Amino acid sequence: MEFKRHRRLRSSEGMRAMLRETQLSTDDFIYPIFFVEGEGIRQEVPSMPGVYHVSLDYLEAEMQDLVDHHIRSVMVFGVPNHKDEVGSSAYDHNGIVQRAIGMIKEKFPELLVIADTCLCQYTDHGHCGVIKDGDVLNDESLTLLAQTAVSQAQAGADMIAPSNMMDGFVAAIRKGLDEAGFEHISIMSYSVKYASAYYGPFRDAAHSSPQFGDRKTYQMDPANRLEALREAQSDVEEGADFLMVKPALAYLDVLRELKDRFPLPLVAYNVSGEYAMIKAAAQNGWIDEESVVLETLLGMKRAGADLIITYHAKDASRWLNKQR
Repeated sequence: MEFKRHRRLRSSEGMRAMLRETQLSTDDFIYPIFFVEGEGIRQEVPSMPGVYHVSLDYLEAEMQDLVDHHIRSVMVFGVPNHKDEVGSSAYDHNGIVQRAIGMIKEKFPELLVIADTCLCQYTDHGHCGVIKDGDVLNDESLTLLAQTAVSQAQAGADMIAPSNMMDGFVAAIRKGLDEAGFEHISIMSYSVKYASAYYGPFRDAAHSSPQFGDRKTYQMDPANRLEALREAQSDVEEGADFLMVKPALAYLDVLRELKDRFPLPLVAYNVSGEYAMIKAAAQNGWIDEESVVLETLLGMKRAGADLIITYHAKDASRWLNKQR
């Protein structure tokens, strides 16, 4: 009986390395960080071991750590002291995110700074837009989101990453940026953001849980694939420069479809719940953390991601550099 000798191409480490189709690099990683008001704060998030709330007096040390790990990109989230019904701290020129962005660009101009653009961390109700009679108002929310994006660009952000899933959010933000003279600022759209159970630890970190109801009227149903293509198509038409799928691990099929259909850079968000599961299993000695993390991130790249937002970025960078 004749058969193919596929194992010939796996016969040694040198052979496997030569034929490896997908490569992970520290250039692939975007590191999310949570800045908080106050001083002397570097407090670990209970559900996310290794992830911290950081006050601005620790900012320089945190950014230097990223540079030392050869990580080039950071996504900035803010946890404000003041919250109100319209999330005014999100577009306050002296807000926590705006101040953090300004400090990073002043001290580490070589870092690419991406601003998460949403209202949920800043509203007292925890939703991503303006509320009236229990409903999230779409068009009224767009005005505030565009205002937030402009304030982040004015602070020095290199890229705006709107995560709110309002209809027309890319068009509104693009128009707002262009009118304010920021035509050169790119938009990394959370194009396909599912109403996922994997976000729990993030909401712990960002203090952004809804105070009533849920986000299922604007975030996507996890059962839907074709809807994801419609959402991404709208963002392409409205001027997005990057597309994103969030979460990543349970939606690799969607990631692959977007990669095959749209000629834009594609981002996978390796979200907090995915991170926390691996951390918990590793702390219990059930898995080899390094191997599982690198395999997981490699799978996201193989599925089509050009970039990966991940809380594992520093660990993964250290492990990759060790392998060289």
